Amino acid sequence: MHEIGVLFEIIKTVENFAKQNDVKKVETLVLQIGELSSMIPRYMKNLYPATIEGTILQGSELEIEILPANALCKECNKVFNLVSNNGICPKCETKDWELLGGKEFYIKEIVCY
Repeated sequence: MHEIGVLFEIIKTVENFAKQNDVKKVETLVLQIGELSSMIPRYMKNLYPATIEGTILQGSELEIEILPANALCKECNKVFNLVSNNGICPKCETKDWELLGGKEFYIKEIVCY
């Protein structure tokens, strides 16, 4: 479960941002996680309260947006979701595709005052 280590790094990043921008309190942290990333959103949500204790994020909410694992078919140029189509183009049924997204991991937004 490497999610806890990632959460601690995110907290460091947010705390550095807070210091540089004279932030007093973080209300909400919004993350974007790709469908194919190695992060499990449920684990991150469950671990979040323990990892933010005693930090500027204490009491804040964690929101997670899932970014789709989209691919471009090299045969017919259709853009499709890899996960829901089991890695097969729904138009021409080939497995020859280029990954467009789904491995990302971003801090999208920090709602603070």
